[in-house]
Order: sequence, then structure tokens, then C-alpha cells
Amino acid sequence: MTTINALKPAVADIDTVELMTLLPHRHPFLLIDRLVDVVPGESATGIKAVTIGEHYFVGHFPNRPIMPGVLIVEAMAQTAGALVVKSMGGPPRNKLVYFMSVENAKFRRPVFPGALLRVPVVKERQRGNVWKFAGKALVDDELMAEATFTAMIVDA
Repeated sequence: MTTINALKPAVADIDTVELMTLLPHRHPFLLIDRLVDVVPGESATGIKAVTIGEHYFVGHFPNRPIMPGVLIVEAMAQTAGALVVKSMGGPPRNKLVYFMSVENAKFRRPVFPGALLRVPVVKERQRGNVWKFAGKALVDDELMAEATFTAMIVDA
């Protein structure tokens, strides 16, 4: 039996330079380094090398640096946003992707400097300019966080 995903061709990995054509985010708020396992309109995995040089570790927390949970969810959203824009054939002129909701966010384990964070997102549904995704954050195949979130493409 052939699955739906088997019918959709995967695209090449997306590096940081291409990500910056798909997303408006820039350092220090670009929270993914590349996308892998991209299936247009369906799923992708964001990759983030978490280093001690990240700006947020200065205050979160000075004696025990931990990546803030809200930034992990933002990495999920950026992965999904890049997937949506790539699926549309590239950045539409004068459009942005905005968060609408975050549901069922759960933070299972802290993410420390030195981690390679894998952020798989899967489209649950899409209606018009509104997309809903389920996302996870993994380190060494261990679940660190998960959330369901909705975003909308709007005029800039």
C-alpha cells in the first residue's frame, strides 16, 4: 500500500542562507539552522545547534543555562513557517506568517548548551491561509517538548 507522503517528493535540505529567504527572522532570533526531511505541504524537521554563546543563556540561567521553553516553541513555529513558505514556492511578496494559537505545550526535559535540537513538525490541517501543526523538540531521540500550534499567512 502506498502512503500519501510516498507520493509527495521530498526536497533538498534547506540551509541557513535559504532559510533567511523564507523567514523574516535574523540573528539572534533565527532559532533554526537548517531544515531536513522536507516534504512540501506536509512536514519538515528543523535543526538547531544549541551553543553556550546563545544570547538568552546570559540570564536564563547564569549558573545553569537552559534554553527557554518559549524559544523551543518558537523554533517549532519557525520550522513550520519555513515549510509553509517553501510549499508555496517561495516567499510571497508582502506576506508574513503569524502565530494564532499554541495548544497543549508540554516541556518534558530541559535543553542545555551542546544539544543538537531536532524539531519535527507535521501539518495537521490547512484551510485557506490558516495552517495547524503538531511539533516536537528532540535531543538524541529523547522528547524535550511538544505543542500544537496554528499560524496564519497575513499581508505585511
